[in-house]
Amino acid sequence: MRRSRLYAVLLPALALALCVTALGAIAVTGETASARTTAAAETADNAARTGKDSGNPAHSAHAGHTQPRPVASGDDPDGDGYIPAEPPVTGVVPSDKEPPHRYFHEFQANCSVTHTKPDDPIVYPGQPGRSHDHTFMGNNTTDAHSTTASLDAGATECKAPGDKSGYWMPTVLNGGEPVLPVGDQVIYYKAGVTDYTSVRPFPKGLRFVVGSPLQSEAEFRDHPGFVEGWECGESYFNTDIPATCPGSQDTQLNIRMQAPSCWDGRYLDTPDHKSHMAYPVVKAGTNNNVCPESHPVALPMIEFKMAFPVNGDMSRVALSSGRGYSFHYDFINVWDDATLKALVDHCVVGALQCNARGYDETHPEAGAALDEDYELP
Repeated sequence: MRRSRLYAVLLPALALALCVTALGAIAVTGETASARTTAAAETADNAARTGKDSGNPAHSAHAGHTQPRPVASGDDPDGDGYIPAEPPVTGVVPSDKEPPHRYFHEFQANCSVTHTKPDDPIVYPGQPGRSHDHTFMGNNTTDAHSTTASLDAGATECKAPGDKSGYWMPTVLNGGEPVLPVGDQVIYYKAGVTDYTSVRPFPKGLRFVVGSPLQSEAEFRDHPGFVEGWECGESYFNTDIPATCPGSQDTQLNIRMQAPSCWDGRYLDTPDHKSHMAYPVVKAGTNNNVCPESHPVALPMIEFKMAFPVNGDMSRVALSSGRGYSFHYDFINVWDDATLKALVDHCVVGALQCNARGYDETHPEAGAALDEDYELP
């Protein structure tokens, strides 16, 4: 009887001691795992900022663009990630009209590279060095602190002086060294919807990100903006940078990618830098592209067509954001309003295939939107 009472006292105490020991072990394990996770994140982030890691640059990771918390900046003073359009565009119904068929309705913005920086004024405004390295084109002042006003006050390396927009993309690296496009690059402005007559100019200050540095290879391939992927020589539709390219002098690494062209009419930016924009959709029962009702305003569809002077052995060629399928790009519209409207009306709405002057060589009778200095006449 005494022995039973003794067991009744000792057994609960022993069980309590075992529970305390187990909880302590879990806490220690959790702290260790947390420390390892933090260290791994810091390592990835450092690799992202430099565009390198301890081995092949193709293995570099990017911890940025993981939807960082919005911060107050010049164009978003309250830091909520939303930049309202002033005024908003309301009362628009997506057009499903079918104007006369024309194969082309586009013009080009020809802009050259200005500089590289580990900055991103859309994703990391006011935080220099926070991003992976970017190659900037067009406006030569673009950096982490850029605003619509500061870009408008800057200069441009686009042929049209009225285009002070900021265009940027991850830097191509060969063995960790930047490979920069040479000369004017082609940035198409075209109709993404069947009713090309419904396309209107971008509002000043509109910005967005196309694609994501964190997308998988399948997501890149299935992206609605995917055109022909990475190209070199006779190799097309590659989702990653090819292992080899012909070594001929005229062979370059190329990529094309299209941006969404339907706008909600309410915001110039949203916290994810994408939700205020959408790609056209196919109208049921037709082959016609129309804007969705949620994003009814048809704007020009931008298409990057970039060429990088690298070929031969491509085993050490990668992006500062990682593998080839991490390609993406950013855009802030800072066109002179009247110049952009002239080009959109003449070339997109007018169904022409224009160069950077707004001139279609196959339709000389239509004239040009801009003069020989690429300015309004």
